[in-house]
Amino acid sequence: MTFRNYIDSKKHAIVENNYKLNHKYMTYSVVKDKRKKWLSFTKAQYTIKEALDLLDSLIDESDPDVHVGNNIHAFQTAERLRKDFPNDDWLHLVGLIHDLGKILTIFGEPQHFVVGDTYVIGCQFSPKIHFYKYFDENPDTKNIIFNTKYGIYKPNCGIDKLIMSWGHDEYLYHVLNNSACSIPDIGLKMVRYHSFYPLHKEGEYLHLLSRDDKIKLLPLLNTFSKYDLYSKSDTIPDCDKLWNEYYCHLCKKYKLDGLIKF
Repeated sequence: MTFRNYIDSKKHAIVENNYKLNHKYMTYSVVKDKRKKWLSFTKAQYTIKEALDLLDSLIDESDPDVHVGNNIHAFQTAERLRKDFPNDDWLHLVGLIHDLGKILTIFGEPQHFVVGDTYVIGCQFSPKIHFYKYFDENPDTKNIIFNTKYGIYKPNCGIDKLIMSWGHDEYLYHVLNNSACSIPDIGLKMVRYHSFYPLHKEGEYLHLLSRDDKIKLLPLLNTFSKYDLYSKSDTIPDCDKLWNEYYCHLCKKYKLDGLIKF
């Protein structure tokens, strides 16, 4: 099976349109507005399992590979990580919940502001971003500051100083921080940057990363992306059984067993 086929997949028209809207409307000011709107954590309260179940019907319009509900993909990713990294149970949990930020679509946020690859806002858009041509309609490309290599940033400022395009990664990262869960910081970073494909697949934006980002974080993002990607071809798991036998206990261990504010 070919993954990340952005040329002639069966979903190509849907995928391209999603990215067209994303690239046209994802501006610096829009990202600021989205953060203000969604990071108050007053929209709803769900358990992790309830949130996973809500994603049963969500088919990601940015993903040419996935034709099943996002809940299934969550367990596929988690189980692959569990098999290969049996001693790192926090990583299994990250695999399970990494896409939970897509619950934004349940709250009414259009998919082009939720799903898809992420990239840096406030500097030049990388030409290696898929469907780059649609940035021509983005007002930030006319901004003299935003349209430079470093934009509003300093060289090697560090990945956490960057303003990322709005989406499910950024949203869930802040939801988890607000929940006071005990997932290790590196796990939270994997949630936050797992869709940052222009960085970990294409090697873009390295001039903005710190030395620690390049040595410690980037290799882990590369590893995680393979499990996120290649688990899509796995058999459909018995999600309820896996939850009851294993993942509900992980949520308790890492302080995610109660109601989470979204």
